[in-house]
Amino acid sequence: EVQLVESGGALVQAGGSLRLSCEASGFTFDDYAIGWFRQAPGKAREGVEGVASISSSDGSTQYADSVKGRFTISSDNARNTVYLQMHNLKPEDAGVYYCAAQLGKVVTRHPDFWGQGTQVTVSS
Repeated sequence: EVQLVESGGALVQAGGSLRLSCEASGFTFDDYAIGWFRQAPGKAREGVEGVASISSSDGSTQYADSVKGRFTISSDNARNTVYLQMHNLKPEDAGVYYCAAQLGKVVTRHPDFWGQGTQVTVSS
């Protein structure tokens, strides 16, 4: 059974930091790219924004312009876990963060698997 389990979401003040984790199981981790998406408060799930992604095979990364320089995605292939380190959080970073996996080196808006999400709240 494929599972993507997110953790680390919390309430944090603006300017603070959080680290999200996504633990994967049930598929060959090294063959997949893992990405983080966020669903802003009040917006439909279909409108999730891609935040960052990483290829488990070669470590290449991609970031949304809105998070470049503040967020870092990394992968621990031995633990089948991807992390999203977030610094200097802003109120507009709030939302439900979903982990997703797609076969290959990039994650598109139609990944193969989704996690259940973890809530990030940023107070101003």
